[in-house]
Amino acid sequence: MTRLSQMIDAAAATLATAGVAAPRTDAELLAAHVCGADRGRLALIEPDTDFAARYQDLVARRARRIPLQHLVGTAPFGPVELEVGPGVFIPRPETEALLEWAMAQSLPADAVIVDLCTGSGALALALARIRPGARVIAVDDDPAALEYARRNLAGTSAEIIAADVTGPGLLPELDGAVDLVVANPPYIPDGAELEPEVADHDPAHALFGGPDGMRVIDAITRLAARWLRDGGLCAIEHDDTTSARTVESFARTTAFTDITARRDLAGRPRFVTARRAM
Repeated sequence: MTRLSQMIDAAAATLATAGVAAPRTDAELLAAHVCGADRGRLALIEPDTDFAARYQDLVARRARRIPLQHLVGTAPFGPVELEVGPGVFIPRPETEALLEWAMAQSLPADAVIVDLCTGSGALALALARIRPGARVIAVDDDPAALEYARRNLAGTSAEIIAADVTGPGLLPELDGAVDLVVANPPYIPDGAELEPEVADHDPAHALFGGPDGMRVIDAITRLAARWLRDGGLCAIEHDDTTSARTVESFARTTAFTDITARRDLAGRPRFVTARRAM
């Protein structure tokens, strides 16, 4: 057993004791970060003299339940990697199910796509990369999140707009002109118990959606009804307790057809899609 593997074993044990959900994975990812190498190459690496102190510091911070993504400064999301840190919601693998659905839709080459509550810009960046001819608009109202979104979307043609999606009359110039609306909004019901990584480090503004988690979702379905062209599409992520309420939010008007509750890769209710009636 190499010295590095022994340190990783010790780190994994420390993280397991601290209640970290994936201790071995996190121990290896932190080691790879310190080494500046891919995780898959760790067996080939002999750490330098500075490694132990840097690694032990990061492991100790992770054991205090500081998010792994804050420690390494990035988060993977589908085909892209985003810069993240304190003040912005960390994109989750669960949202990749919504992204995969959006990627599979038939849209015009010059489609207009709006990512509401964009946060770090995760959905906007992935869709801008996948559909380079599209006009992608990312919307958020939080200054810290918008700073991350600007950095992540730099070098793309995506537009960033600072606005509250629950405000009246937002962007009337988009009425009837949008092909796809996607959103991972604040949707956790107020008072829900959360893991320390979430409760202590993700901004509450990006997490909580009112007493039933629906305050922002209801606003987005109203926006989508106004913005989408005939046949346009919308996908909204929701709490795993509010799938039926999200379906109802779309169904309150005759604007939508094909309202469908969908699950993530783990089989949990995750997002609802709908089509603007023709």
